[in-house]
Amino acid sequence: MARKLTWATGLVIFVAGIVFAGLFNMGLAYTNRMEFCTSCHSMQVNLREYKETVHYKNASGVRATCHDCHVPHDFIPLMKAKILAAKDVWGEITGKIGTQEKYEAHRWEMANAVWKKMKASNSATCRSCHSFEAMAFDEQGRSARKRHSRAEERGETCIDCHTGIAHEEPEEPEDAEDAEEEGEG
Repeated sequence: MARKLTWATGLVIFVAGIVFAGLFNMGLAYTNRMEFCTSCHSMQVNLREYKETVHYKNASGVRATCHDCHVPHDFIPLMKAKILAAKDVWGEITGKIGTQEKYEAHRWEMANAVWKKMKASNSATCRSCHSFEAMAFDEQGRSARKRHSRAEERGETCIDCHTGIAHEEPEEPEDAEDAEEEGEG
């Protein structure tokens, strides 16, 4: 026996959908907060480094926080990033990166994963604040002006030059070079 969908049932479903969407967006906003991102013990290393950079404190008072650099702004890439972030939470829970020593042991691998994502997206998160079109090259120092002009001409992306801009750039382990050479042969 099929039930007819009444207007009241439709209204309840509609309101439930609105409530779900609101709660979902609140959850996304909450998990994008710097306080949330740095609440894990292992992220305290990143937080200390970040507080020493121009992205944290600068003359203009503009601050880029974790989600500005690490979370895509478009919905589908954002959802993918949120799902993939579960591995970071798992690393914290299991203790894989639970101490400074363990964190440093995995730092090269983690940094390269971030750099690879940024390069693949043409540094989209960087470009949400920085763009060649908005740069006043004539107000930049000689070296920056030359490099930015050349990067624009060559179609280079931010991460090609700015890998250590917000966190200390990790030292490449000796065995990483060996692994790269073996992968090429």
